[in-house]
Formats: sequence, C-alpha cells, structure tokens
Amino acid sequence: MDPLKIIAVENLPLITKGDNLAELICNAAREQNTPIQDGDILVITHVAVSKAEGDILNLDEIVPSERAREIALRTGKDPALVEAILRETKEIVRLGPNSIITEIRNGMVCANAGVDRSNVGGERNVALLPKNPDTSAQKIRQEVKRLTGCDIAVIISDTHGRPFRMGEVNVAIGVAGIRPLRDRRGEKDLFGYVLKVKRTAVADELASAAELVMGQADEGIPAAIIRGYKYQRAEDATITELVRPREKDLFR
Repeated sequence: MDPLKIIAVENLPLITKGDNLAELICNAAREQNTPIQDGDILVITHVAVSKAEGDILNLDEIVPSERAREIALRTGKDPALVEAILRETKEIVRLGPNSIITEIRNGMVCANAGVDRSNVGGERNVALLPKNPDTSAQKIRQEVKRLTGCDIAVIISDTHGRPFRMGEVNVAIGVAGIRPLRDRRGEKDLFGYVLKVKRTAVADELASAAELVMGQADEGIPAAIIRGYKYQRAEDATITELVRPREKDLFR
C-alpha cells in the first residue's frame, strides 16, 4: 500500500476578495517543493474560499430584525450576528445558550449557519459560507488543472460540532472530482459477513485528516494536500450525498 501523506500548504498570503486561490495554492505548493500532482486531494477551508469570493460581512452594517433581537436575548448572542445567521438559514433546528443550530440552503445542519469569525480580519467582520460550495470547489479544481495539467479532487471544509461528542472536527461542505460517500454495502468483512449498512463518509474523513496539519488559530494554514489516497473519482459529485434526508433524521 502506498503511504498516505498530508502536506500543509504553507506561506500563503492573507486571502482577499478577487484572489485566484488556486494559483496562490499551486505557487505555494511548488515553492515548498511539494507541487500539485495528479490524483492529489486539495482540502481548503471555507473561510479562505469565502474571502476570495467576497463573502465577508461587516456586522456594523446590519440592522437586526425583531426576530433576531428575540433570539439574541434567548441565546446571549450579538443581535447583528443573529441577523446574519438568519439570512443564511433555511430553518432553525435548535436554540440554546450561545447556540443556534440551523439548516442551511443545501440541507446541511450546522451551528450559526456557518457564519464564522475565525481567521477573519476586522473585529466586526464575519465570513459567510460560499454561496454554492460545490461550484466553488469545481472552479478551483478546473483552475488547478489549467495551471498544472493535473486532475485532482477538491474538498472545501468547515469545522463542525457533533451532537453526541465533545469537540469539533473538520467536515466537507463542498466537493469536486471525488465521490464523498463510499458505499460498501454488499462487501464482505474479514469473516465473510456481508455488510448491510456500511457507507463511509470519505470526504469528511479526509477533511478531518487535513485539519491535523492545517490547525486553527495557531497556525492558520488554510489548505492541505492529501496524497496517496485512492478515491473514487466523480465528475457529478455533490455534497448533498452526505446530507441525511429529513425522513431519516431521528433527532428532529
């Protein structure tokens, strides 16, 4: 089995609106002697993508609605931040102290509709999720291929909590070129038993693996290359393959 490598893409500049993120990553990877190769998986934080696409919001420019003010009182959050969250929300799933759990436009459930203050310059600035993370991933993938000739997969990641576990992990919120879910039903285990329910969220596992070298506030490395993992390539991949349908959601 080929070794699996997870390579931090270091020395990237601070990302700003209009930056060619794919070009910056390709250049940085080449300069650190780990150039992009065919079959690589590029994992990028959503904040980097949102910055490049201009999805940054200044909370001082928001006038909170009455509903936002009510929720702010219940949760202890900034009313302007709550209003920003509501604008990105399809449905509120749960409210609690300092917690707003939401369903967003593509059906994913996450805290605060993905509105993020981490690694965003300006005390009152927040990053929104990319408007269509799959499209963003596909554009980066195509640009990397144009620049390098390499066919790669791209995963856009975000940090999510889990309802029954402490701590947060990186998960995939957008994909391109990789089937995010590996269906192993029908395969046999070591003892010959046929697997009936085994489906592996490989995109989430890869996003979490990349987090080990990307870090958060300490390093602030927004991209990583995963090399050596044999993934299922897919031109029609979409993150909605990982979204649990409402009729199978036992917790709402």
